[in-house]
Amino acid sequence: MSESNQPSSVVPGGNVIQPRMVLWSITIVAVGLSLFQLYSAGIQPLGLFYQRSIHLALIMVLAFLMFPAFGPTRKRGVLGWGLDLLFFAGAILTGGYLVLNLDEIFSRAGFWNSTDILVACIATVTVLEASRRAVGFGMTVIGLLAIVYAFAGPRGELPWLGEWMPGILEHRGYTIDRVAGQLYLGQEGIFGLPLGVAATYIFIFVLFGAFLECTGAGKFFIDMAYAATGRQRGGPAKAAVLASAGMGSISGSAIANVVTTGAFTIPLMKRLGYKAKQAGGIEAAASTGGQIMPPLMGAGAFLIAEYTNTPYLDIVKVSILPAIMYFATVYLFVHIIALKQGMQGLPKDELPQMRQVMKDGWHFLLPLAVLVWLLAMSMSPMRVGYYAVITILAVAVLRYVLWFFFVAPRQGQPVTATAIKDVVRTGFAKLIEGLELGARNAVAVSMACAVAGIIVGVVGLTGLGLKFSSMMLAFSGGNLVLALVMVLLASLVLGMGLPVTASYIVLIVLVGPALTAEFGVPLLVAHLVVFWYSQDSNVTPPIALAGFAGAAIAGSKPMETSFQAWKFAKGLYLIPLFMVFNPEIIIGGPVPVVIWNGVIAILALGAFAAALEGYLFTKMSWLPRIAITAAIFGVFYPNLMTEIAGVAVMVVAIGANWLASKREAPATPVSG
Repeated sequence: MSESNQPSSVVPGGNVIQPRMVLWSITIVAVGLSLFQLYSAGIQPLGLFYQRSIHLALIMVLAFLMFPAFGPTRKRGVLGWGLDLLFFAGAILTGGYLVLNLDEIFSRAGFWNSTDILVACIATVTVLEASRRAVGFGMTVIGLLAIVYAFAGPRGELPWLGEWMPGILEHRGYTIDRVAGQLYLGQEGIFGLPLGVAATYIFIFVLFGAFLECTGAGKFFIDMAYAATGRQRGGPAKAAVLASAGMGSISGSAIANVVTTGAFTIPLMKRLGYKAKQAGGIEAAASTGGQIMPPLMGAGAFLIAEYTNTPYLDIVKVSILPAIMYFATVYLFVHIIALKQGMQGLPKDELPQMRQVMKDGWHFLLPLAVLVWLLAMSMSPMRVGYYAVITILAVAVLRYVLWFFFVAPRQGQPVTATAIKDVVRTGFAKLIEGLELGARNAVAVSMACAVAGIIVGVVGLTGLGLKFSSMMLAFSGGNLVLALVMVLLASLVLGMGLPVTASYIVLIVLVGPALTAEFGVPLLVAHLVVFWYSQDSNVTPPIALAGFAGAAIAGSKPMETSFQAWKFAKGLYLIPLFMVFNPEIIIGGPVPVVIWNGVIAILALGAFAAALEGYLFTKMSWLPRIAITAAIFGVFYPNLMTEIAGVAVMVVAIGANWLASKREAPATPVSG
C-alpha cells in the first residue's frame, strides 16, 4: 500500500515559503471552501448569486494567502501584510455585500446608490489584484484595458481617449457608475456565466481530480500505460502519450500534466534514444492533448455546454473522435521516430505487469465508471461531480480497511489500538490534503473566469463583439480559411497572458458571432474550434508554456523543445479545420458520411505525420512528401470527388513507401 513512488502533484503556491500561521490559514480556508462546494453541489443547492459571491470571496481570500503581494521569493513585511489585510477586507466585502443585500439590489434594478457603486469599485480592484497574483500580470492588464476601453468615448470618463480610437472601435463611452454597475451588479460582469461555471461544475470536478491525485491514480495511469506499451518500439514515449491522455482527464492544466507524468516518462525516453528536445516535446504535445480528452477536458467542456446550451454529455460524445485523432497523430509521430532511429522497447523485467497494475489499482476505474454512468443517466454535471467525489472517497476507505484488517496481519502487521489510531490519523490527513489541493487548484481558473467576466461585461456594454465581427469580415474578405488563421493568431497572442480557459472565453465572445453569423460555421463547431485553438499557446513558439516545462525536465533548450512540441501537436491546428469543412464528425449526419469523414481524417493526419517526418516504412523522398501535402488539402475540401482524389494520392504514396521498404528489407532488416 505504499505510495512513495506516486508522482508528486504540483501544488499551486507550493513554491512560496510561508509562516506556519499562514499555512494553517490556507488549509482552513481551502477545506472550508471545498466543504461549502460539496454542500451546495450535493446537499442544498444555493441561488446563483449566493453561490457565486460566496465562492469568489473565499477564492480571493485563498489567493491573497497563497500568493504574497511582492512575489514568492520576498517576505510579506509590514507593507505586504498591510496590503493583504486591505484586500482580505475587499474580498469579504465583495461577496458579503451581495449576500446580505441581494433583494434590495434587485429591487433597485439599475438605479444604484452610492454605496453600491463604491462596493463595485472595491470589488473590481480586488478581483484584478487577486488575478494578478494567482493568474499573472497579463490577465490583469487585459482586464484593465477592457475597463479603459469602456471609459473611452465622448460621454465616458476618458473622452480624450475616444478621439484616438479607430472608427470601427468607437463607441459612446460610459461613466464609472455605469461600468461599475455593469461589472459588479449586472449579470454579464464578474458574476456572469464564466464564474458561474467555475463556482459549480469546474470546482467540483477539480476537487474530484485532486482526490484521484492524492489517492495514487496518477501512478496507476502511468503504470498501466507502461504495461501496455513499454515493450514496443519507443515504448516509454508511447506510454507518455497514453498516460497523458489519462492524466489529462484528472489535471486541469497541461503544464501540471507535463510535470507530473514527465518526471517519469522523459528520463526513460532519453534513455531509450530519443533526443532530449524530442522527449520534452513529445510530453508537452501529449499533455496538451489531455485538455481536449473527454470526459473532463479541463474546464472547457462545461463552458461549451453552458454557452451553446448543449447537454454536457453531448459535448463529451462529440469530443471523443477528435481527441482520438489527436492522440493517434502524436502516437504515430512517436512510432515513426522509433522506427527511424532503430529503437527497441524496454526489457520486460523493468516494466510493471498489467495484471499486477490492475490488481493494485482497479478501484481507480470505479469512480470514472460511476461518473460516466451518471452522466449517461442525464444527471446534472454538478451532482455527478459530487457523487464521483463521494465514490472515490468510499472506494479508497473501503480498500484500505480491507487491506488493514485482512492483508496486513498476514504480512506481520497486527491490528492494534495504536495501529487503528495511526490509520485513522493518516486517513484524516489524506482527506484534508485532498480538500485543500482541490481548492488550491481551483484558485487560478476561478480568478481567470472572474476577470473574463469583466471582459465579457465590457464587450456586452460597448458592442465590441459586433465590431470585432465586422473587422474579421473586412480583413478576411469573407474567406473562411483566412478568418480561421486570424482566430489562430489571436488565440496565440491571448495565450501569452491568459490561461486556456480565459483565452477561450475572450475569443469566443469576440469571434464566435462572426464565425456563426457571417461564415455559417455551426455553433457547436465554432466553440470547439476556438477551444482547440486556445490550447495552442502551450505548444507554439515563442510562448509554448508546456514546451518550456518539458524542456526543464529534459534538460534541453526551451525553444528547441517548443519547436518539437509544435511539430508533434500539428493535430491541434489541422483537426479544427477538418471540423469546420466536414462538420458531420461533430454535428452528425448519415452514418456512411460520418464514417467516411472519420477514416479520411485519420488517414490524412497519419500521412501528414509521415510526410513531415520524411519516414514511414522507410525513408520518404521529397516527391511523395509534397504529393501527400497537396492531397491533404484535397481531403479537407468538402467535395466528394476532391476527397477521393486526395485519398487516392495518399494511398499510392504510402503504398509505394511500403513496397520500397520491402525491397530494402534484405539489405537492412528491421527487427520486431
